[in-house]
Amino acid sequence: MVPVLHKIAVIGLGYVGLPLAIEFSRKHSVLGFDINEARINELKAGRDHTREADIAALREVMEKWKEGNGIGLSLSNRLADLATSTIYIVTVPTPLNQFKSPDLGPLLQASAMLGKVLKKGDLVIYESTVYPGCTEEDCVPVLERESGLKFNTDFFCGYSPERINPGDKVNTLAKIKKVTSGSTPEVAAVVDELYKSIITAGTYMAPSIKVAEAAKAIENAQRDVNISFVNELALIFDRMDIDTMDVIEAAATKWNFLRYTPGLVGGHCIGVDPYYLAHKAEALGYRPEVILSGRRVNDNMGMFVANKVIKMLIRKGHKIDGARALILGITFKENCPDIRNSRAIDIYRELTEFGLEVDVYDPHAVAEVVSREYNISLKTKPVEPYDAIILAVAHGEFKELDLSALKKGHKTVVFDTKAFLDRNQVDARL
Repeated sequence: MVPVLHKIAVIGLGYVGLPLAIEFSRKHSVLGFDINEARINELKAGRDHTREADIAALREVMEKWKEGNGIGLSLSNRLADLATSTIYIVTVPTPLNQFKSPDLGPLLQASAMLGKVLKKGDLVIYESTVYPGCTEEDCVPVLERESGLKFNTDFFCGYSPERINPGDKVNTLAKIKKVTSGSTPEVAAVVDELYKSIITAGTYMAPSIKVAEAAKAIENAQRDVNISFVNELALIFDRMDIDTMDVIEAAATKWNFLRYTPGLVGGHCIGVDPYYLAHKAEALGYRPEVILSGRRVNDNMGMFVANKVIKMLIRKGHKIDGARALILGITFKENCPDIRNSRAIDIYRELTEFGLEVDVYDPHAVAEVVSREYNISLKTKPVEPYDAIILAVAHGEFKELDLSALKKGHKTVVFDTKAFLDRNQVDARL
C-alpha cells in the first residue's frame, strides 16, 4: 500500500508545517509545499518570520536535498511538484469565521488540491485541529470527488493532531508525545511508525481517527475551561478588592490544587478549538454549557481590563477623551511573534472607543503583519509618558523597561494582566 521509502509532502509551511517538514527531511525525501510564493521564497533564502524553525537545520536539510541522496527538503508552491509524493501531511490553519463557527475553507481547499494529484496507494494525514468526524465526513468526500478514487480501497487517511507550542524552545516537536491514527488498523500502524521515526518522546496510537480528533479538541477545551474559572475568580475578587494572585498563591499550598492563572486567552488553539467541539456537539443536538460559558468569560476579559483602566483613570482625575495609553504586547503569548487571535486587540479597541489615543509596543511582533491584520502601527520604542500603561503580554523584554520614564508620576495607571511586573509599580493586575 505505502512504499517503505517515503516521499512526503507537507502542505502548509507555517508554525506547524515547517518544523515538521524539517524533522521528516532528516530521514526522508520531503517536499515542503505552500500556496504562498512569498513564503517559499523566504524559506529558500534561509529566513523564517515565525521563528519556529532552527535556521541552521533548515539550511542543512535543503543542502541534503541538493546532494541527491534521497533525503532532504525541497520547497515549492507548484501543484505539479506534488504529484510524485506518496504521503501527504496537511497542516493548514483551521480558524473561526466572524460568527465563531469553524471555517473549514483552507482545509477543504487543501483537500481539493490534493485530490487532483492523489494516486492509488497514497496516504493523506491531517494534522490540522478539527472536530471529531471532520476528516472522514468532510475531507474524505472531497478527496474522493476530486481524485475519482475510493477511500480505504484506493487511498487511505490518517490523523495525527499537531501539538506545537509556539515560542517554546524546550518542548519542541520531537520532544512532545504524538497521538496517531489511521483509517484502517494497517494504516494506523504505518502512520504510527512514520511518526516514531522522528518523535523521540514516542507516540500513542489512538483506536480511531475520531478518537484522535476528539483528544486534540479536549486538550485545549480543558485548558480553556480551567483558565475561564480563574478569570471568573478575578472578576469576583476585583469586586472584593482582593488580589487574585494572592489567593492563588495561598490555595496552591495544597498538593492537588491546579495552579492556573488569569489572563487573556487567544491564539490559534485554546481560543479557537473549544468552538470546534461545541459546533459538533450542537450539530448533534447538545448544547455544551460548560465549554461555551468558559468561552464567554475568556472572550470578555479584554473588555473588563479596558473598562477597569477607564475607571481608574477617572478616579485619578484624568480627562478620558484624548488620554494617552500604551499597550505592551500584541502577540497572543509571550516571547513569540504569533498574533493570531490575539485578545490584546480587545483592550485596544475598547480603549479607542472611549476616545483614548492608544500606542502599541511589541518587540516580537512583525510590524507589517500587525498593520495588515489590525491596522495598527507598532511603536518602535515608547519614549513619551502615558496616562495609562497596560501590560498585555509577558515578553521578557518588558522586565527591563523603565516604567518610571513612561509614567506621568503617580497619576499614570498601570494595569498588569499577567502579574508579571514588579508589584510595587502597578496599580492593578488580574
